[in-house]
Amino acid sequence: MFFFSTLSLFEWTLGGTLLLCFLVQLFFYLFLYRKPYAYERKRNETPLPEEDLPGISVIITSKNNSEELKRNLPFILEQDYPHFEVIVVNSGSTDETDMVLKAAEIKYPRLYHTFVPAEADSINEKKLALTLGIKAAKYDLLLFTESFCKPCTTQWIKTYGTEFAKGRDIVLGFNRIGISKNVSSRKFILYDNLIHHLKFLSMAILHKPFMGIGRNMAYRKELFFAHKGYSSILHIDGGDDDLYINQIARKKNTGVVLSPDSLTETSGVNNFFIWRALKSKHLYTKQFYKGFSAHLFGWESFSKYLFYATLTGCVIYGIVAPNHLLLAWALLLFLVRYWIQLMVINRNSRLFDGITYHIHLIPFDLFQPFNNMRFRRYANRRNRRR
Repeated sequence: MFFFSTLSLFEWTLGGTLLLCFLVQLFFYLFLYRKPYAYERKRNETPLPEEDLPGISVIITSKNNSEELKRNLPFILEQDYPHFEVIVVNSGSTDETDMVLKAAEIKYPRLYHTFVPAEADSINEKKLALTLGIKAAKYDLLLFTESFCKPCTTQWIKTYGTEFAKGRDIVLGFNRIGISKNVSSRKFILYDNLIHHLKFLSMAILHKPFMGIGRNMAYRKELFFAHKGYSSILHIDGGDDDLYINQIARKKNTGVVLSPDSLTETSGVNNFFIWRALKSKHLYTKQFYKGFSAHLFGWESFSKYLFYATLTGCVIYGIVAPNHLLLAWALLLFLVRYWIQLMVINRNSRLFDGITYHIHLIPFDLFQPFNNMRFRRYANRRNRRR
C-alpha cells in the first residue's frame, strides 16, 4: 500500500488508461469475436427430411467471367439438394459467357440464364441484373453468390434450406478467399477477410445484423418486393449486398450458417490489386450504413490504438523513471490481451480458413485498420471519377 501511495498522478493515469483500453478490447474479443466459433460449437441440428426442405433459387450475375463460370458452375449445379434451380444473369458480357451458359444448359436442366440489355445504366447494372434474376426465380428463397465463387461442399444449399426452415427471412454466410501460397501478403489478406466476417456475423448472432456479403447470403423474394427492391439505393454505386442487408435486416429475421458445409470460396485473388478492388467496394458503401451496430467496431480500432500507444508510454516511462511496477503491469496486460486474441482468432480461423496465427498477429492487428482507411480513400477517389 505504501508503494501504491507513492505513485504520481501521471503514473496512475497512464496505468488506468491502459487498463480501460484493455477491458474494452476484452469486451470485443470475448463477447463479440468469439461468437461465431462458440455458436457453431454448440449447434446441434437434426437433419430434415427432404420433403421438409424448401425450394431455393441460386442467383448469379456475370460480366465477362466465362472462364470462372466454366470452372465454378459444376460445383453449384451438382449440389446435393432436392429442390433448387440456378439462374445466371449475363450482364452485357463480350466474352464467351453466352456460349458457356448454353453449353451448360444442355448438361444441367436446373440451369437457366437471361441477360441485361446493352443500354443498361452502368452504375446500376449489377442491381438490374440481380432484379432480373430475382423476378425470374420460381422459388421464394433466393441464395446469392458470384461467378468467381464456388461452394466448398455439395451440402452448401442444404445448410441454407435447413436454416430457412426455422423461419428465417435472411441468412448470412462466410466467404473464404482461395489465394495462392506464393502471394506475399496471403496471410494478412486471410486475416483481414476473417476479421471482416467476424464483425457482421457476430452481430447477426447477437440479433444486431448490419450487413452481409453477396458472395454467400440469402433472403426471401417477398422481402425484396416488400422493400421495393433496390429503389432506395439506386443513387449509390454498389451496395446491392451489404448496404441492402443493412436496410432490410432486423433482429428477429436474420440467421447465420457457419458450418464447413456452408462456406463458399472466392478464387482468382492472386495479387494485391485484385484484393483491393474486391475489398474497397464494401469500404465505400460502409459510409451509408445505418444503426449503432454498423459503427460499433470503430471503438474497437480506437481502443486498440490507444492501448498500444499507452502501452508504449508505460514501457518507456517504466524503464526511464524507473518504475518496475508500471512496467510489469503494462507487460502483463499486453501478454493477457495477446493470449486471448490469439485464442479467439485461431479458433475462428480453424473453423473457416484453417490458418494458424502466431507472433505476426501483432503487426496484422496494428496494420489492418490503417489499411482499411487507405482502401476506403482509394474507393472514394474511384467513385468520384465515375
